[in-house]
Amino acid sequence: MSLATFAAAPPADLALQNIHVLHGRQLRPTAQLEETSRYGDDIWRLRPAQLKEHDTALILNFPTLPQRFRPAAKKLFYHLLSGEPPDGEDSPDITTVRIAFTHIKAFLTWLDKRWEPHRTDLSALSPEDLNDYRKRLLVVYPRSSDRRTLARGFVRLLWRWRSHLDEHALSFDPRHLEGWGESKTVRRGENATDRLAEEVLGPLLGWALRFVDEFAPDIMAADSHWRGTRTDTFRQPADGADIGLRIRNLMNEYITAGRPLPGYRGRPNVVYLARTLHCDRTSVDRHADVLAAAAEVVGIGTDSYFDIPINGRLDGAPWVEGIATHHTATHSLAVLGRHLQAACYIVIAFLSGMRDSEVKHLRRGCVKIKRDKDGNPYRWTVTSLAFKGEDDDAGVEATWVVGEPVARAIAVLEDLQPPESDYLFARLRHGSGAKKGSAEALTTKATSTQINKFIAYVNKLCKATDRSDTIPTTGHSRTGFKTSVFRRTLAWFIARRPGGAIAGALQYRHHSIQMFEGYAGTSSSGFRAEVEAEQAIARGETYIAMIDAHEHTDLTGPSSEEVARRLKDFGDRTQFQGQLALDRHRLKRIMKRHDPAVYPGEYITCVHDPAKALCERAQRGGSEGLPEHGGCKPLACRNVALTPQNVAAWTRELTRLEKRLASRPEMPPLLQHRLRQRHTEISDFLTANTPTGAPA
Repeated sequence: MSLATFAAAPPADLALQNIHVLHGRQLRPTAQLEETSRYGDDIWRLRPAQLKEHDTALILNFPTLPQRFRPAAKKLFYHLLSGEPPDGEDSPDITTVRIAFTHIKAFLTWLDKRWEPHRTDLSALSPEDLNDYRKRLLVVYPRSSDRRTLARGFVRLLWRWRSHLDEHALSFDPRHLEGWGESKTVRRGENATDRLAEEVLGPLLGWALRFVDEFAPDIMAADSHWRGTRTDTFRQPADGADIGLRIRNLMNEYITAGRPLPGYRGRPNVVYLARTLHCDRTSVDRHADVLAAAAEVVGIGTDSYFDIPINGRLDGAPWVEGIATHHTATHSLAVLGRHLQAACYIVIAFLSGMRDSEVKHLRRGCVKIKRDKDGNPYRWTVTSLAFKGEDDDAGVEATWVVGEPVARAIAVLEDLQPPESDYLFARLRHGSGAKKGSAEALTTKATSTQINKFIAYVNKLCKATDRSDTIPTTGHSRTGFKTSVFRRTLAWFIARRPGGAIAGALQYRHHSIQMFEGYAGTSSSGFRAEVEAEQAIARGETYIAMIDAHEHTDLTGPSSEEVARRLKDFGDRTQFQGQLALDRHRLKRIMKRHDPAVYPGEYITCVHDPAKALCERAQRGGSEGLPEHGGCKPLACRNVALTPQNVAAWTRELTRLEKRLASRPEMPPLLQHRLRQRHTEISDFLTANTPTGAPA
């Protein structure tokens, strides 16, 4: 503790000076309470209580606060970290405590300029003081009511935690001050994260898979070579004549092959040559004249490359000239290794639906493969930790079903990380960035930076090779892509598919369909409208195909006449100069105004009429008047029409039932009864609703 801090601490706080400020927090497995920050320290280090491996290490730096208010701030933040919360309060998480420190610092810095130097008691704050600070926030955050609300909320901690603050407690609740709060339109609880457009996602995922499947072997070969040289220890040889002969022989090899000498900043790369010859660099330096003579013949390359073949191909040619040894080169192992790590992240994050925190906690052996009796894989699962919505701040084990590309990306990461590294998204050991940061896994910001650098590299590669599959970067924020867009985009794609909301709820580990639908997007974000518009256009294109092939006149069933009438009317509206309109924008307008509400399915074509819909009678709550197919009763509903494809589907169902009834050993009597009853219902339904009667 500094003398200034000791002098500023009132006697009441002296007993606290040696208390560990994180004693009330769950600590990381490797942390010891005795080694954590004490109350009297100028800086409180919060890393031991940060349980997520990818979080940036946080501190509370009290010397940055006005000295006269430090005792009050220390008392507040000690109780936020480890004190017993007042009635009605919860202990905030570590990140919230750090955010609170930023806003309390801003408030106290403002107050330090406003008050006379002798005033230190925060209980003397007046309504006028806080009203003036409210006005100050309007200047600091003129366009963000959310930030103003957040700042005012943290100042109110001086009231909410008043039972622990004694003379530093606020004497009134600011919430009751006139004008303290701001009225605003109530928002629905939706995720407003933007999604990646198809023209961006396509090349981004394509290039990521190309790195994982085609370029990774070259990068891994260079990595293996690099690891081998890092473990070698070279000493000056006793026989100087022998090393001189070996150097001359090596230079002759370069001259015979016509290859430039490996270079570094315009000079021969002595370190590279020494590692090639398994000696120290001073032995090579003694023969600089031999190097200079060879350089006169073959020249000096701009970089030094690992002695490995490049097998990956791009348009039939090697995708890179070579993989450079020095980390500053554009095609160095350090750079390409991080691009490969970013590519693996893109594949895993998009194709699994995992959150960033969940991806960052993937460890060796996290993939499980299920195989059939012939040994063929048919299901891949990954296990990690889930944090959001869980009771344990340290995360709970969770499993996701994934596809083979995700498993391949994880296998690449397991090879890319050194054997002693357990986390797959730990910092790579190549280059100058290997030791930066205290987190076990890359932070969210670091991964976002990697992805943006990956995109820039791919676009430069496309430009150099005259390729058109660049990754568009227009229309995005100044900071580029964020990790959250992958999960958001996958949710949108799932939601567009029939039954997608249910699949999404399972894949995203949400416990209700409504939660997933909110994630995929509803009103203000525009996702729900976009999904519904896409579904309507798809139906419109189906209608046009049916009308063009005259299939709408071949339908049978209770609503066959109604569907023919609706589709005839739709066809009349889409006619343009004697032809059906195929323009997407015109079709979208027509569907918005004159949707026939015909929903083709595998077993039935629903000609929706709410007055007759049994699904709506069974359960209300279908969205925006659409049929709730989860309660569909096709064999009894009068909204049903049948296409030839529907009839064929029912016929296949009858065949399956007959095979089950004929199977041996016989099924239990109750199950047999139910299957026969089902067979009879379908047969009677087809007999009544098809011209040819029940199928054979």
